[in-house]
Amino acid sequence: MYPNDSLDNWQRGQGLWADVPAADWNNWKWQLKNRITKLEQLEEHLKLSADERAGCLFAKDKLALAITPYFFNLIDPNDPNDPIRRQVVPRAGEMTVALEEMLDPVGEENTKPVDGIVHRYPDRVLFLVTDRCAAYCRYCTRSRLVSNAQDYNFHPEFESGLEYIRNHPEIRDVLLSGGDPLLLSDKKLDYLLGELRKIPHIEFIRIGSRIPVFLPQRITPELCEIFKKHGPIWLSIHVNTPNECSIELREACERLSFAGVPIGNQSVLLKDVNDDVEVMKSLIHRLLMMRVRPYYLYQCDLITGSAHLRADPRKGIEIMQALRGHTTGYAIPQFVIDAPGGGGKIPINPEYVKEVTKEAIVMRNFQGEEYRYPLVGAADKVLDSKAPELEHILT
Repeated sequence: MYPNDSLDNWQRGQGLWADVPAADWNNWKWQLKNRITKLEQLEEHLKLSADERAGCLFAKDKLALAITPYFFNLIDPNDPNDPIRRQVVPRAGEMTVALEEMLDPVGEENTKPVDGIVHRYPDRVLFLVTDRCAAYCRYCTRSRLVSNAQDYNFHPEFESGLEYIRNHPEIRDVLLSGGDPLLLSDKKLDYLLGELRKIPHIEFIRIGSRIPVFLPQRITPELCEIFKKHGPIWLSIHVNTPNECSIELREACERLSFAGVPIGNQSVLLKDVNDDVEVMKSLIHRLLMMRVRPYYLYQCDLITGSAHLRADPRKGIEIMQALRGHTTGYAIPQFVIDAPGGGGKIPINPEYVKEVTKEAIVMRNFQGEEYRYPLVGAADKVLDSKAPELEHILT
């Protein structure tokens, strides 16, 4: 078990901001206003390596630096390899572009019928509603777009996106993303969700957000009422390590769950962050304790400047193999690669099927032992051959 998995030992507190009144600390707008966004602010609280300092200086041209006070408190300042630190503090590796890396690694630009809408799959669309986040992950797939450090100049047009969805009855599923949709005001979220609910062919509304992780103070009773009003709203959050599973995040997830919001988690496999069986096992167990279902484990996309954070995909397969049979199936995410260039999400699994013969599927279980399951028709032949012996069972 990962250290401190007991609920009694989960992290809480204002840490470096202990003198801030609770009313301010628990106000999500105060958290946003007081984010760490400059090198000088970061150096007040962390002793940066030369690698990190160079990364911070480059961030203005790649992906802005921004960390909420709440999330910064989860970093162990005495550990230069702290897994949260690696996710949000820039490093010089962001300046190096490997041959296989791309600005648009999953091919979104080629499937945008109108600005803000990505229509790759037949029955669903991605609706990009903002280019801002509460904090910026250094491996962000949309670093070309979010924070506008690269002059992408994305200006969300809610009406054109809504009109596209209204005019395409094949769309039954809408995923709101960005940036982070939960940075929108309650008024804007209420409007967007309300307009989507008016569209007869929309059955499924999802939101992808890291706000509960970066800014749990945003999950207010008022926001939960909006979700109740337009529900069910499905929410995918993004937690990568057990260290992020604080009491504040657990309480935010409880508020969402009690408001009728089903929550899944999407992690990204990251080098020296969570590419370890015990770390991943602790994470998925903590997620279930917070009423969150582990959903996806993503291989890190080939975004420019991410080589120093990308784990070997074989490690992901190894983790999946180590989890299966050693924890409940509810806890096991699906390991996927979002195919470079726009092929969509492809499941990557350990080889449990040894072969398919004319009579059966030959399988290996989590311990490597072989089992056979008869194919349709093959079982009938076996039954016929033993019919006299089985007659007393079947009558």
